[in-house]
Amino acid sequence: MESTPLRRRLLVAIAGIAAVTIMLFALPLGVAVQRLYRNEAVTELERDATVVAAATPDDVLSRPRSVRPPAGLRSGLDVGVYRTGGQRLAGSGPVGSALATHAADGRLHEAVEGVDLAVVAPVPSDQGVALAVRVSMPVDKVHDRVERAWLTMAGLAVAVLALAVGLARRQASRLATPLERLTQAAQALGEGDFSVRTRHSGIREADTAGVALEATGRRLGQMLDRERAFSADVSHQLRTPLTGLLLGLEGALQRPGADHSAALRTALERGRRLEEIIDDLLLLARDAGPERGPLDVAGLLADLEAQWHGRLAAEGRPLTVEAEEPLPEVAAAASAVQHILEVLVDNATRHGRGRITVLASDIGGALAIDVTDEGTGPLDAESVFERRSAGGEGHGIGLALARSLAEAEGGRLVLRGSAPTTFTLLLPGSASEAYT
Repeated sequence: MESTPLRRRLLVAIAGIAAVTIMLFALPLGVAVQRLYRNEAVTELERDATVVAAATPDDVLSRPRSVRPPAGLRSGLDVGVYRTGGQRLAGSGPVGSALATHAADGRLHEAVEGVDLAVVAPVPSDQGVALAVRVSMPVDKVHDRVERAWLTMAGLAVAVLALAVGLARRQASRLATPLERLTQAAQALGEGDFSVRTRHSGIREADTAGVALEATGRRLGQMLDRERAFSADVSHQLRTPLTGLLLGLEGALQRPGADHSAALRTALERGRRLEEIIDDLLLLARDAGPERGPLDVAGLLADLEAQWHGRLAAEGRPLTVEAEEPLPEVAAAASAVQHILEVLVDNATRHGRGRITVLASDIGGALAIDVTDEGTGPLDAESVFERRSAGGEGHGIGLALARSLAEAEGGRLVLRGSAPTTFTLLLPGSASEAYT
């Protein structure tokens, strides 16, 4: 079922309300104007009839003669003197008037006779009321005056209605335009444009929806960028264990008398470890990893030492892992922290020299894990975390991945010093807020 556009609905509603309001006021006002003009005409006729009756001799009945209207009487009036029986004696007007018979009671009377609006006034005398003065005017004059007033009112009503329609169009546009812009922005957002911006309209609800839509667009854009970068980082990060697995198998095949069973067991172990890394990283990329719980820092450091001690010892690089008790309680995903530390130790192994030291400590209720080697270099605190291709200079994609993982856990990864090179992972304690 097709819905009605908001512009049309508002226009019809406002114009309809204006039309009904005008009708409710115009109809009673039209009736009142009609009565007002008729009453004004009757009042003027009564005044004229009273003036003529006062100037009419009361012996006209016994001595018939013409009666002249007094000076100053309005023009266009018919003035006649009638018996109380209704017969005309003098003046102008119909030969017989039923209205004149009512003057016998000594009071003024008015009525429409034929095409005239007439008023009769009794002529006072000592013998009682025997004569009446009839003053009349064409009733069409009153009707014409009423019709002109009605036409004026109708013109004003049309003007008011046109003004209401104009204001309704403007208001409908003012209300509908922000919604149409929101619709366009939502469509652009659905097509992948996460930089949508909405214009301020001055309408609180529309502006609030626009702000929410912009925030949603930014959040979706950041999430998509983070996921794309995360995917690139992960693919780069997995090459090292995969290369080690392949080299181990190739070396076992090429060495005469090699223990293939031991090589297969090592490859199988590395394959399982690689599978665990892939699963953990995919869960972290989707923000669907295991729920954050209390982090076992001691166990994490023990696993790190067991994993890297033998390899570094073979290269003549001592590894020292220490923890300054007591450590604050931290809620974080163990897999994420494990990957961060592996990246830092691997970075120290590849680009540093001498002893590698991993130190966990408490700094103001937060957990700080320092990874230090004895190397030095002109390292910039921010550019070191930029993503670079494997063949480029710098520290590759691993540090960028580690920083992304740290921020996802509400922490931070910083380069704290370059002589010696020290990277610090900061994780907020359970009682403190996340780093922003």
